[in-house]
Amino acid sequence: MKDIIYLDYNATTPIDPEVADAMRPFLDGFFGNPSSSHPLGVEARKAVDRAREQVAAMLGCSADEVVFTSGGSEANNHAIKGTAIALRERGRHIITSAIEHPAVTEVCGFLEGEGYDVTVLAVDGDGLVDPADVQRAITDETILVTVMHANNEVGTVQPIEEISEVAHARGVRVHTDGAQSVGKIPTRVDELGVDLFSVAGHKLYAPKGIGALYVRKGTQIARIMHGASHERNMRAGTENVLEIVGLGMAAEIVARDLDGHAAHMKAMRDRLHGKLEAGFADLRLNGHREKRLPNTLSVSFPGRKADRILEALEGVAASAGAACHADEVKLSHVLEAMGADEHAAMGTVRLSVGRMTTQEEIDRAAHLILDAAKEPDEGC
Repeated sequence: MKDIIYLDYNATTPIDPEVADAMRPFLDGFFGNPSSSHPLGVEARKAVDRAREQVAAMLGCSADEVVFTSGGSEANNHAIKGTAIALRERGRHIITSAIEHPAVTEVCGFLEGEGYDVTVLAVDGDGLVDPADVQRAITDETILVTVMHANNEVGTVQPIEEISEVAHARGVRVHTDGAQSVGKIPTRVDELGVDLFSVAGHKLYAPKGIGALYVRKGTQIARIMHGASHERNMRAGTENVLEIVGLGMAAEIVARDLDGHAAHMKAMRDRLHGKLEAGFADLRLNGHREKRLPNTLSVSFPGRKADRILEALEGVAASAGAACHADEVKLSHVLEAMGADEHAAMGTVRLSVGRMTTQEEIDRAAHLILDAAKEPDEGC
């Protein structure tokens, strides 16, 4: 596996060595239940408390505003369902966007089946939501606006600050899915103005199966996980100390090294983009050219098929933005929402670099990708 050039960091990240080192004592020895009063339990509680402070420092909030979850999907579920249940007597209208991750769209779809009204906002050709559209969509029944901070496919960063201003002016709560933005761009919740913010550990070099939800003080939210009174009675279940420690360390690294990591990722992304453009004259960029994540490169090879490019692409791990099956091309819902031209978009590949990506890997990957995309595809 060492020979594979990994360009799929938006799908998941490896565990950072510093994160692994921080977790190891809790794998080998400190196994106590944080709710226990004996020394092993006390040590576990201290570790959880420290991790909560590390995550809070990264987000620019108080430690008591951080709730640990099993990942980004649970955080999104808790934010959206918890709001819907808590505020159902006030209203049953939710606003979201057409390019959300399934961890948001599926939750909204579920709530529609429970009698809630969901407005799905369109995006422009760059994948941006217009705050004016949010303003127009708000009614007296609106209780929540949930729009992702940054898109996982094309990297477009949404104007969350403006969306928050618009929503709060009407007394509406704001949630944003920050799974892709944490560790790549600033994610201070005081600057974003959001009431709820979701974190996915495995997107920021922590383990899979751990995440967090920021809940602004005073924000009423219902429990969706019932049991004992863990996490200040907001999320039942004995704390996953091992992975909470890992998330805490990952958050500390983000707070410490964000600027340097972002600069490195942008340099690697732009180097890759430049080489692909030089080798493929009709290459098209998807997403906003400036307002996007520093690590994300979604490009289309017109006249090619993404799944066939990946089939021919040995030695590089990447993702497709379209698939061709049984003479039918299926674009991702993100590209469809952006109004992408099918002929070009069917050849869309997402390449996402990380802080561990090297210049040598970029140069080798560019050569391999261009070689895999050199022959036009006939038909579908």
